[in-house]
Amino acid sequence: MKFALRYPRSAALLATITLFSISQATGQASSIPTARLIQPEDLVKLIQTSDKEKPLMIQVGSHVLFSQAHIPESEYIGPASSEAGLQQLRKRVESLPRTKLIVLYCGCCPWGHCPNVKPADDALHTMGFTNVKVLYISDNFGTNWVDKGYPVAKGD
Repeated sequence: MKFALRYPRSAALLATITLFSISQATGQASSIPTARLIQPEDLVKLIQTSDKEKPLMIQVGSHVLFSQAHIPESEYIGPASSEAGLQQLRKRVESLPRTKLIVLYCGCCPWGHCPNVKPADDALHTMGFTNVKVLYISDNFGTNWVDKGYPVAKGD
């Protein structure tokens, strides 16, 4: 508190930097280019088409959400907002061809606040993956997937 009183400009600057950092972390999903997004209905069509190679689908959010409901045959990696989650993601895909279709999704919260999909997308592109899609979930997984009657699996 003495710091803020002795150096009011420094305290204001620190508050501004902190708020900027928080807003950057929570609004990252919105900066993913539209061309890299896939809509829920398009993913359903893709995974129900038997003549195409199935994408690797990776949930990059919380384990609680994954165990409650997830896309069948998707894999849980861990929150990509953490370094441990990103390490798990890198380890999982390191041996795959860089052209493999990978679909990332989270669904923890409204799109503009998701802290997980952008770091995961960035990590895969940094590794040289060229066929990565991020499932656009505008509200949350329950509303934009489960409630629409799309296929769901439960448990680990």
